[in-house]
Amino acid sequence: MAENKFSNQNSTTICIPMSKLQSVIGGKWKILILWYISYYKVQRFGELLHRLEGITQSTLTKQLRELEHDGFIHREIYKQIPPKVEYSLTPFGEKFIPVLQTMMEWSEQYLCCDDNNTEIK
Repeated sequence: MAENKFSNQNSTTICIPMSKLQSVIGGKWKILILWYISYYKVQRFGELLHRLEGITQSTLTKQLRELEHDGFIHREIYKQIPPKVEYSLTPFGEKFIPVLQTMMEWSEQYLCCDDNNTEIK
């Protein structure tokens, strides 16, 4: 039988970084929000709302505020009529891009398509 590496007293300590990460990016839409902002470099609220099929305005607002609070994204407000707000990754958020790319590659390989490039359902 394989040894359980989480059975010792340090198991909680080992899990703390993952637990923190999960609490930050654990919202239903946060990974996709980060993915689109990283891919397009800058996104406006309406663009994200359009790309994230099924999200409500209030949920998008909440998720963006949380990502901003956690230091992943920057919100730039332009004082003009009509108001313009753009979202981009902070330097801290840019350090998360390799994680997003790895998740995308894993998803493409194991979740997205079969050998004939047809979507797996």
